[in-house]
Amino acid sequence: MTISLKLLFEEIHNLKHEGDMRSHLAPKIGEYFTAKRSGIFLFDQLVAETKFKAVLNTVLSLEHNPIARYVMEHHAPVHEGMVTVPKTWRLICPRPDHWHVMAGPIIDHAQIVGVVGCTREKSMPAFEPRNLADLSAICLHLSTWATSTRFAQNATLKSQHQLLSGNRLTSREWEIANLVALGRTNAEIGHELWITENAVKQALKRMFRKLSVSSRTEMVMQLSNSRLLQGNK
Repeated sequence: MTISLKLLFEEIHNLKHEGDMRSHLAPKIGEYFTAKRSGIFLFDQLVAETKFKAVLNTVLSLEHNPIARYVMEHHAPVHEGMVTVPKTWRLICPRPDHWHVMAGPIIDHAQIVGVVGCTREKSMPAFEPRNLADLSAICLHLSTWATSTRFAQNATLKSQHQLLSGNRLTSREWEIANLVALGRTNAEIGHELWITENAVKQALKRMFRKLSVSSRTEMVMQLSNSRLLQGNK
């Protein structure tokens, strides 16, 4: 074993994107458990990938897969020896590189959103209680990371949605906002849009209220940070 549990925790903490779980972290988990195969599967990502849709019906079948059923019902890691006998497991999963299987849940707000899995061949030793304890710790860290990351993503999307819907600018207001961003004065904006300078001032007041800002600079910064200026009229 060349990688420590502490290092795995640090790797989880330093993850930047959910996609890094499969590409970067899963191989290291496999190395830690000396597994033949290892993987981290987030259900919403798998459903979006056509090639995995058929597999999901089998792998996550609560009726046919006792490991999936145990993980879903107990929200805890399990290996095949805890839920079935070798002869039955061979009928459920005949793959030679899945002779021994261990899996644990990734949880977000009491809902299982993914699983961590490792497999070994027949010639390799079966997974032990110590392995389950370590996988449980890994799943806890992954669940914490997933919850905080998804919360941050949802908060960002909610903020952008509020800006687009509740504080939506009219097409004319977008024209004014883009001209303000170009450094135009009220008089110049009025001349370009064929409206009076006073009409520009009144429009800016309405825009400030909608966006909860108090200056032209603050308005431009907010719209620019949200990538709404230019082409969003």
